[in-house]
Amino acid sequence: EVQLVESGGGLVQAGGSLRLSCAASGFTFDEYDIGWFRQAPGKEREVVSCISNDDHNTYYADSVKGRFTISSDNAKNTVYLQMKSLRPEDTAVYYCAAASGWRLFVRKDEYPYWGQGTQVTVSS
Repeated sequence: EVQLVESGGGLVQAGGSLRLSCAASGFTFDEYDIGWFRQAPGKEREVVSCISNDDHNTYYADSVKGRFTISSDNAKNTVYLQMKSLRPEDTAVYYCAAASGWRLFVRKDEYPYWGQGTQVTVSS
């Protein structure tokens, strides 16, 4: 059974940092992409960043480039999202998701497996 468990969310002031973790189990980690997505109240879920665990190719949404860094520890089956210079508009529930395929997936409809989400709140 595929399981994805996010952690690391919380309340932080604008300009602060958080590191989210996504612990994965139930599948061959090296063969999957892991994506971070977020959903703010009243808005659609959007992609934040994705990584392919075989070659560590990465993707970032324009809104987080230069502020967020995605990384993967294949020995721990865990993907991290280091978030710096946080802004109030980064406030959302952050989800990690997993997908198996031949290229780096960046659309939410390409990811069949999802975690339960972790809340990130950035105060101004």
